[in-house]
Amino acid sequence: MNQDPLKPDFIFESSWEVCNKVGGIYTVLSTRAKTLQDALPDHVVFIGPDFWQDKENPLFEEDTRQWQQWRKKAAAEGVAVRIGRWQIPGRPLVVLVDFKPFFAQKNDIYGALWTSFQVDSLHAYGDYDEASMFSYAAGRVVESFYHAMLGEDKRVVYQAHEWMTGLGALYIKKHVPAIATIFTTHATSIGRSIAGNGKPLYDYLFAYNGNQMADELNMQSKHSIERQTAHNVDCFTTVSDVTARECLELLDKQPDVVLPNGFEMDFVPKGVAFTNRRRKARTRILDVANALMGTQLTDDTLIVATSGRYEWKNKGIDVYLDALNRLRHNDALNRDVLALVEVPGWQAGPCEDLRQRLDAEAAKATKQQARKGKAAQAPQAAPLVNVCTPLHDPICTHYLHEPGSDRVTGALHAYGINNHPSSKVKVIFVPCYLDGADGIFNMHYYDLLLGLDLTVYPSYYEPWGYTPLESVAFRVPCLTTTLAGFGLWANEVKQQAGLPECRLDVDGVEVIPRSDYNFVEVAERIAGEILGFAALTPKEVDAARKAAHALAEKAQWKHFIRYYYEAYDIALRRAEARATE
Repeated sequence: MNQDPLKPDFIFESSWEVCNKVGGIYTVLSTRAKTLQDALPDHVVFIGPDFWQDKENPLFEEDTRQWQQWRKKAAAEGVAVRIGRWQIPGRPLVVLVDFKPFFAQKNDIYGALWTSFQVDSLHAYGDYDEASMFSYAAGRVVESFYHAMLGEDKRVVYQAHEWMTGLGALYIKKHVPAIATIFTTHATSIGRSIAGNGKPLYDYLFAYNGNQMADELNMQSKHSIERQTAHNVDCFTTVSDVTARECLELLDKQPDVVLPNGFEMDFVPKGVAFTNRRRKARTRILDVANALMGTQLTDDTLIVATSGRYEWKNKGIDVYLDALNRLRHNDALNRDVLALVEVPGWQAGPCEDLRQRLDAEAAKATKQQARKGKAAQAPQAAPLVNVCTPLHDPICTHYLHEPGSDRVTGALHAYGINNHPSSKVKVIFVPCYLDGADGIFNMHYYDLLLGLDLTVYPSYYEPWGYTPLESVAFRVPCLTTTLAGFGLWANEVKQQAGLPECRLDVDGVEVIPRSDYNFVEVAERIAGEILGFAALTPKEVDAARKAAHALAEKAQWKHFIRYYYEAYDIALRRAEARATE
């Protein structure tokens, strides 16, 4: 007889990226929050690190009236918190905790962790201590709140994201066993390290021993906390089937549930707003390109981009640039292609000559519009910049601290890509966070995404892949690979419908087969797909854009949230069984 699934009365979620926008987990949490908030109003609490004690955090709005008595009690217990709302759809409750005071207890905390769960912290370095003290503080927050505000008559779930929060999950397992614990790894630390160090991951995955590789790659402590958390929580989860296989081989633990990452369409403008913002984005991209390179690219230019973390091989930046080099030597290309590389690097601020040229052109355009009485008009698609001399370094929008050791600019120079006006393919490196205040574009990532025609994410290591999902949600067709969780899911959607695998012109997505050793084939395939896309008619492009958006509709949280409820049920049942032992 099937049992009704158990549902939580209260959910805590802990992540380094709560009110701290540094990576893809921020997107997971911030887009899913409204779905959970609608189901459990103000019974979902996110816990994040308090980095902003003496300055304003634009993502966090403090509410000193919320849970005043508990906040005072927690402070008396040595846990300093600020309580408020996360400034995202749903505006969920957030507790930001000051973890720095716990550094004084670090050795005792690590000792207890070894005694109870055999977690090796002896080899810790880098961000391990900081993440672990935050994780411990988050566990203390939950322990205090549970005893003061909830109690054992409530079904409570604590979900910890990535190895950085593993210590807190184990603390709760030991000290508040009535709380059901869930651990989600979005990418195993050792798998990412194997791939990032140039070792073949996939063909030899069955032969790797996670502990041995952690010793070899100096990842012992991160691997240890991740592995022990996976084995000791009530429910272990990951984000895709490709990562589930990795967990089984490297952590010796099969995930209980796969939690695919969804998206909320609230982030995507509609109708006239979409059209206007796309026009504005294209104008800005072309203005920057023309000012930088001394060109006169028009709105007919095919604008392509890749983005994400600066992981040269894992994100496929290497194969993307190789493909663009192949494309620029293809005589069949009869259209200008502007390719962007939007990955934050070690940059030292915007190029001053580029900024000055953009400011001068903008001022000139404003005066011209004012003379004609058109100052209030919406921006036009035609670029403002009309110059004919390239700047000193026409491949990069920002200064780099060590340009001689930068891999993107090094590859562009090696390929001889100098953005000469005669070249049909021009490549620009944008080594900054697109947060609206980068000094050149001064637009947010999503706003610039609207202006693209095509994106390329040829990842070698990509547990899920938010960048391609975001791309199709914003009606921008994309290329991805079979080594990305999103790519596998996209093909699975087609297979479940009894249809062939995804095609760029038909589905708005193309999933390129990728392995440990087919770099050249992938590069040639990307070059060919960009060439083919450049030749599509406007009607065919519009169909591809609509198909991309339709695929993204299937990845909304309203479809994927059921997997979370499955995880809640598993965790709660195991916690209840433990209580009766």
